[in-house]
Amino acid sequence: MSYTTEERGKPNTLDFRVFFKNAEGKPISPFHDIPMYADEAKNIFHAVIEVPRWTNAKMEIATKDPLNPIKQDVKKDKLRYVANVFPHKGYIWNYGAIPQTWEDPGHKDKDTGCCGDNDPIDICDIGSKVCSRGEVITVKVLGTLALIDEGETDWKVIVINTEDPDAADFNSIEDVRRLKPGYLEATVDWFKRYKIPDGKPENQFAFNGEFKDKDFAIEVIKSTHDFWKALISQKTGELKCMNTCNTDSPCCCTEDEAKAVILRTCPLGAEDPIPSTVDKWFYYEKK
Repeated sequence: MSYTTEERGKPNTLDFRVFFKNAEGKPISPFHDIPMYADEAKNIFHAVIEVPRWTNAKMEIATKDPLNPIKQDVKKDKLRYVANVFPHKGYIWNYGAIPQTWEDPGHKDKDTGCCGDNDPIDICDIGSKVCSRGEVITVKVLGTLALIDEGETDWKVIVINTEDPDAADFNSIEDVRRLKPGYLEATVDWFKRYKIPDGKPENQFAFNGEFKDKDFAIEVIKSTHDFWKALISQKTGELKCMNTCNTDSPCCCTEDEAKAVILRTCPLGAEDPIPSTVDKWFYYEKK
């Protein structure tokens, strides 16, 4: 199954959007219309890449916009960029989300004691390829980290692209620890400290910051898929469930209606420069 993207608006501005289309060119929602599984029997999942490795722009699936294009997060009317906290430069993995999952803010997780963060479940792809924004890849799940982000459960699922030349060697979180020494420790450090330059405290973790194994991670993903099924079946709520493939959903729309959503946005224009301040490195003593 292949997907393409259509960029609209001016990159590095508030109006920039990345819309998705399926192999037939039909507009789709990356949140709702891309199947969670690429191969259910082998536990291979789809992942939508929102942020390519080494970049800083905090791009994300816009859960509150029709068709859920990728757009840049905004804080206080300004585009949001993740700070470089030494020794890290931007995101240290390809960062994205598993479609057809939802961390329900009304559900308190029995393990973390906190409710979900109202987004699809996040992935950190540790493969060697630097993916492109909007790329849809297939991934093997290796484990997960339970970040507590400002009081919300925010699972970070560690995955590897199935097309990575070394994918066959990675089948567990211990394989990551053995074959990519320091990467898991750097991942905890990154999530712990990335908001410090914004004046916020260190993030906390459930399980004392220990990674849970592959089987645990897959069960978490399955539970968020069940929450998504409940979300897509109703019309109420702040999240946009407009889709073109889930015919049982009350929010399923026609292809023409979906095309109209895209046409209401600005055509692709010349990109604005990224602020030079994005390259600044912050130095922060570890506690």
